[in-house]
Amino acid sequence: MMDSNSKVAIITGGASGIGRALCEELARTGTIIIAADINVKGAEQVAADISGNGGNARAEALDVTDAEAVKVLIDRVTAEYGRLDYMFNNAGITVGAEVRDMGLEHFCSIVETNLYGVIYGTFYAYKVMVKQGFGHIVNTASSAGLIPMPTQVPYCTTKFGVVGFSKSLRLEAAALGVRISVVCPGFVRTGIFEASPFLKVDKQKIMGKLPPKMVAPKQAAQLILKGVRKNKALIVFPFIAQFFHWFYRLHPAFLTPIQRKIIGDFRLLRETSE
Repeated sequence: MMDSNSKVAIITGGASGIGRALCEELARTGTIIIAADINVKGAEQVAADISGNGGNARAEALDVTDAEAVKVLIDRVTAEYGRLDYMFNNAGITVGAEVRDMGLEHFCSIVETNLYGVIYGTFYAYKVMVKQGFGHIVNTASSAGLIPMPTQVPYCTTKFGVVGFSKSLRLEAAALGVRISVVCPGFVRTGIFEASPFLKVDKQKIMGKLPPKMVAPKQAAQLILKGVRKNKALIVFPFIAQFFHWFYRLHPAFLTPIQRKIIGDFRLLRETSE
């Protein structure tokens, strides 16, 4: 039976990575979890694990690029529980490549998932939360939404968009009782790179250049929820991501040599792969 004080959370991308970790961490607080993902089997496993540990969770199949499906899920959950406390728009994809090697379909797919997926989830959850007078929307962007990153142009495009969208809406939402936060993590061990295509380059060689020490999803979720409790507008972690964000704002040219090295190293691998 649902406790009348139980909070309700929808987490997109809930089948793995940060999304799964958010489901698990929130469940420990007694929050009712709706793990939504296009990978419904993965979401069902997350829900089963949470339920097996005494939590309250269920899985929902959801393609975040389908605006009507997002609306239907949010309206159905709200009608069932009488409230919606949290909307975590967390689903995301990427592709590793230079723009000259991409097709327009790569751009469109990333924009539809990473940007429009966040907009749809925010738009319909916001309507509910304004009406009920409370709620917190948490949108996952990236440190790549704060600092330009070559070889990730579509991804950066969407994440910069999510940051601007979230911070702007936060200003409108505050007086209406709704909170908006945007999350900008550095490298998190989510598996996004393993699951992503890389064009005209040896994927394994690129993977070998990723930082060996990444933030674990559980730690990421804990840091996100700490920021949510404090109602922070921008949640940036780990410290190195905070440092680069701060320094880039003061001295944008400071990172130019690093950014040039990234594209230079990528092109060396691209040339040898042809």
